[in-house]
Amino acid sequence: MSVKDYTATPCHRREIREFVETHHYSKNINGISSPYCFKLLDSGDMIGAMIYGYIGMRGVWKKYVEKETDIIELRRLCCIDDTLKNTESYFIGYTLRWLRDNTEIKKVISYADETYNHKGVIYKASNFKHLGMTKNGKVIVYKNKLYHDKTIRTKKPYAERIKTALDNGTAHYRDTLGKHIYMYELRRKNV
Repeated sequence: MSVKDYTATPCHRREIREFVETHHYSKNINGISSPYCFKLLDSGDMIGAMIYGYIGMRGVWKKYVEKETDIIELRRLCCIDDTLKNTESYFIGYTLRWLRDNTEIKKVISYADETYNHKGVIYKASNFKHLGMTKNGKVIVYKNKLYHDKTIRTKKPYAERIKTALDNGTAHYRDTLGKHIYMYELRRKNV
């Protein structure tokens, strides 16, 4: 069997939500505005999921592109542990080709979280360019899920629950290390 026997396909966010919440280290997809989602199947069984979304940090896009719509962030990628070698790079490659062929997006950015000992090996293997590191940060830990510290500044219903949990001590902040920043160019400028 080869990774090419797996089937990658676009899908709706609701189709992969439970899978991501089970298999991704963050255990959630809250706060992700996700126009492009993909699933990876092995004989009809889901073995991977990926979510591309708008950049979570306000204004970061200005560092890399002229228009906000020219860039998207690979926000979640997860596969079950028992997959063939190169499964993730095969899956990423499929989604990058799909985005190139079906959108006007020019660049994809992604982050490898050093707090979880992620170095971005899969991004390097997929020809992303390493751009450096973000600053250290904080996350909110609530019910064994991680939430970005900006969560409490949103108007989402879960944000109110997290604010209350922080106030009563059932949620807490945790320091995080910086993240590796990776970039993939879907469309190169003509010179």
